[in-house]
Amino acid sequence: MRSRRIGKWYFGWNIVVVSSIITLLTVGTRLGIGPFLKPMAEDLQISRTMLSAIVAVSMLVYGIGMPVAGRLLEYFSTRSVLLMGVGMVAVSIVWTVVTNDPVNFLLAYGILLSLGLSFTSPVVLTPVTSRWFTRRRGQALFYLATGSMAGIAVMTPLFTLMIQMTNWRQTLLWLAILFVAMIVPAAVFVIRDQPPAGTDEGTEQGEPGPSRPPMAERALYTWTEALKTRPFWQICIGLFACGFSMNLLGSHGVPMLTDHGFAEVSASFGIGLIGIVAMFSTVLLGVISDRIPRKNMLSLIYLIRGLGFLSLVLVMTNWQLFLVSAIGGFVWAGSTALSSAILGDLYGVRHLGVLYGLGYFGHQIGGALGSFLGGWGFETFGTHLYAFGTAAAVLVLASVVSFRLPLRLEWKRAVEA
Repeated sequence: MRSRRIGKWYFGWNIVVVSSIITLLTVGTRLGIGPFLKPMAEDLQISRTMLSAIVAVSMLVYGIGMPVAGRLLEYFSTRSVLLMGVGMVAVSIVWTVVTNDPVNFLLAYGILLSLGLSFTSPVVLTPVTSRWFTRRRGQALFYLATGSMAGIAVMTPLFTLMIQMTNWRQTLLWLAILFVAMIVPAAVFVIRDQPPAGTDEGTEQGEPGPSRPPMAERALYTWTEALKTRPFWQICIGLFACGFSMNLLGSHGVPMLTDHGFAEVSASFGIGLIGIVAMFSTVLLGVISDRIPRKNMLSLIYLIRGLGFLSLVLVMTNWQLFLVSAIGGFVWAGSTALSSAILGDLYGVRHLGVLYGLGYFGHQIGGALGSFLGGWGFETFGTHLYAFGTAAAVLVLASVVSFRLPLRLEWKRAVEA
């Protein structure tokens, strides 16, 4: 197959663009629960702890659906898995909107919606992106991660505005319409599983080949082999810390700031600013990720993010909030992109969907704990300091563990160990 280019434009970048938009909607929905938290609790007449428990269940289901979606990619096309996800999202939102009791809310919003979102998540889009890119795989995955950052930047303030203008139920209905209108055409007309023979190596155009040697494309025969190696679990620890912190912030960042006296608009903008800055920082970080050891970059990201979490709960004025958000946003992008790129470097892309899905399940276990402990900790201790301080400590631990990742695996010894 000849390289698919329109002029000098490589078709793989079209995959990245639409995948970033899908990620924006998916991650923005999953992490944008903050503006919904108080109105949902008041409307359904349930406590913040109970609602936090339902959100925690949703995070676990989201994580369980990741390896399932990754496994389905070995039997069905990326397009098919995406369309299955969109169908589940639309049905679950309609069900959520018409329910008034906690049990149906748990089934619709906590379980079915989360399962549908896992089928439109970065886990489904990372393998197809990785297949289309070799020389600039890190850069492409960073740009894909921009969708996650844009989801935080765009969806959290948008949800806040829509809820104020209408209510949380109508806001969810508009979200369902947006999912169908954006993802279905992208899946049908743009997503392609088969890349050209040379991917983006550029050898047909006389450009230099990949800057990184292929590391394990034929070494990993079954995905279970990776579970016998230490680096896979080191990556999982980092993703756990990422999930704990991101979902704690997504679920309780806005309520925490309003509890501390910030106006709701300022709180939403402060959280959204993290994503806004991250959208631009991914351009720089994406280029750097293909030039320096990815593990060093991942370690630094976790460290700075941990310090930022501790600072966020201590801010007292708007300018302090916006400053901390801007600094945190610069390193907010990249943990998932770097983790998936490192998995591809170490284990190849053949089973990347399953391995990244399993790693992302650890991300969602952390997310479930962060979502629940944020609400429980506040109602138990009357402060958010313990939950956000725990997130900071876990991120620092992830920084240390990530720094100790290998650059490559000696597969005979690694698998036999």
